[in-house]
Amino acid sequence: MRRVVVTGLGALSPLGNSVQSTFEGLISGKSGIGPITKFDASEYSCQIAGEVRDLDISLYMSNKEAKKMDTFIHYGLVAAEEAIKDSGLVLDQLDLTRFGVYIGSGIGGLPMIEREHKVLLEKGPRRITPFFIPSLIINLASGQVSIRFGLKGPNSAAVTACATGSHSIGDAFRLIQRGDADFMIAGGTEAVVSPLAVGGFAAMRALSTRNDDPQHASRPFDVARDGFVLGEGCGVLVMETLEHAQKRGAKIYGEIIGYGMSGDAYHITSPSEDGDGPVRAMRAALKDAQVEPHQVQLVNAHGTSTPAGDVIEARAIQTVFGAHPIMVHSTKSMTGHLLGAAGGVEAVVVCKTLETGLIHPTANLENQDPEITIDAVPGQTREAKVQIAMSNSFGFGGTNATLLFRKI
Repeated sequence: MRRVVVTGLGALSPLGNSVQSTFEGLISGKSGIGPITKFDASEYSCQIAGEVRDLDISLYMSNKEAKKMDTFIHYGLVAAEEAIKDSGLVLDQLDLTRFGVYIGSGIGGLPMIEREHKVLLEKGPRRITPFFIPSLIINLASGQVSIRFGLKGPNSAAVTACATGSHSIGDAFRLIQRGDADFMIAGGTEAVVSPLAVGGFAAMRALSTRNDDPQHASRPFDVARDGFVLGEGCGVLVMETLEHAQKRGAKIYGEIIGYGMSGDAYHITSPSEDGDGPVRAMRAALKDAQVEPHQVQLVNAHGTSTPAGDVIEARAIQTVFGAHPIMVHSTKSMTGHLLGAAGGVEAVVVCKTLETGLIHPTANLENQDPEITIDAVPGQTREAKVQIAMSNSFGFGGTNATLLFRKI
């Protein structure tokens, strides 16, 4: 098995349209949550979200080209460009049949479906854009990145709800490990701050209704949490073999050393109370990496701010790590829940943590739930030597993914 390292990062989030602005927002404890501006949400029980703001897509493509793609594809292209530039790879010097793309999405082009359905009803079927289908199907984020950069290696996309980003990275990691590719760009992208998505999640009573105080609405592990806040964005990693990265003198953020998956086989939206599925995913990643629990310093939690989910994840972490002191923080406390993009953005955050030694806080953690006894990093950003960090992502349908990263 070949060793796989991360050499490039790309991200957009409610905290900024780059890796640097996102990470700086996190370590400063800034919230990216605010009132919904993408549509009139005044009649919705939830009127807040974490939106990507001030992205000028014309800097990346023509307006004519942009109209052929849903926004989740825009985000994938922008983040991919940042990650490839950050990696320092010179594409015309590589065998691009060995460079693949694995960028997934949990929901994909729902806003495009909403817009074109309105066209159908108001103007008839002949007015539907011929780009409707390729603008909304989930694998077109990977497809458009592949086309833009000429990447002819494995081209695929995971669709595993809120575990999508982590599954995409883990699957791409395995492709390089076993020699099916030498380079991969992988992660997740999502852009569904839209009427149907917000209405649908609100109908499930999954969303926070703290509309009068949006910046404090996402509060993982806090006793006053009342649901997650919908977010949007993209996070991707450029990965390559350790041997190649060292040979070219690349900056290495960290090595991916473990990947674990599991299924709850329990409920379409709720994890089982004993956290069995997350426990098995975490243990599978540790086993894959040949790492003992006491060697891990940090867990970037799924940490969505839902009443049941946070308790169950904390319980699962305690089951895996026992009495070993470990820091557990939630990026979603400041970005909201980016659904299929969450695991990608959180993997980017883990890589920046390995690079800088800065562990962002879990924001809005003012009164920790007494059922949750983990060190959830309340208050301020910490500085610590993090050698190995874990990232958890769990999705509807009982799908779980865990990644392990190590500092080189």
